[in-house]
Amino acid sequence: MSALNKTLNIAVLTVSDTRTIETDKSGAYLKQAIVEAGHQVFDSQIVKDDIYQIRAVVSQWIADHAVQAIITTGGTGFYGRDSTPEAVKPLFDKNIEGFGELFRHVSYTEIGSSTIQSRAVGGFANNSVIFCLPGSTGACKTGWNKIISEQLSAEFGPCNFVKLITSGEH
Repeated sequence: MSALNKTLNIAVLTVSDTRTIETDKSGAYLKQAIVEAGHQVFDSQIVKDDIYQIRAVVSQWIADHAVQAIITTGGTGFYGRDSTPEAVKPLFDKNIEGFGELFRHVSYTEIGSSTIQSRAVGGFANNSVIFCLPGSTGACKTGWNKIISEQLSAEFGPCNFVKLITSGEH
């Protein structure tokens, strides 16, 4: 990481009724990518796909001023228990409409119209930026490599979210 870039504290939440630390490939990928980008994994957890469990963990991280970014994986589909957007969106101070739109656009080139089943969302809450990704490792790689890593790099231009989440100007 260059002197211009900033090390961010990023929390990772895996939402799944079945995954464990041993089987959570998506969460493991995100944590590795975060470290490789020069950031720190502030915390990581796995919770069941339950609106209130998701909201409780994300709310705790939002309230902690040391956390600048939160990435969730899982619970963004249409199955009965998929509830990450419903859990997290009410916590947003501002929505990042373009994140979900761009994620689906980029994902379309990889999986075609199946991307319509993704309810990836993003937003800001209390000076933290939040990205909610699907649970597949492929989707996490797409989200991180094509969107999130650039937006969490102070060197990326013409705009990125680093100044907003480190200065509180959003």
